[in-house]
Amino acid sequence: MTILDTSVTVDKAKSKKPINKDITAVTLVEFPRIVYYKLFSGRVIFPIRHDFILAHRLQLGLLELGKPQALSDLLVASIAINRDEELITRDRDLKLISNVTKRLGYEIKLTLKQPI
Repeated sequence: MTILDTSVTVDKAKSKKPINKDITAVTLVEFPRIVYYKLFSGRVIFPIRHDFILAHRLQLGLLELGKPQALSDLLVASIAINRDEELITRDRDLKLISNVTKRLGYEIKLTLKQPI
């Protein structure tokens, strides 16, 4: 499956486009009106312990570079990595996280969309 980050989810909802991809609990909190969006048919993926552990590892790698990132981005990336799912986003910070994942021996399937 594919996970949509909040930025892409909001854009699709504003454009009144169907959303049949998954989102994370982060998007559920950042964009709470998604629960009322009748064209949303994906799942909400909630983080588990392993997602938080991986987010911590990623943050340690980012700290070594002097570029710590927000918990929300780290958690979304960790959820995608741990489930081997593609992550579609407009958030450029996830590219930096992607670079650290490779250094740490993980792989993230990241698709960066252009801003509208």
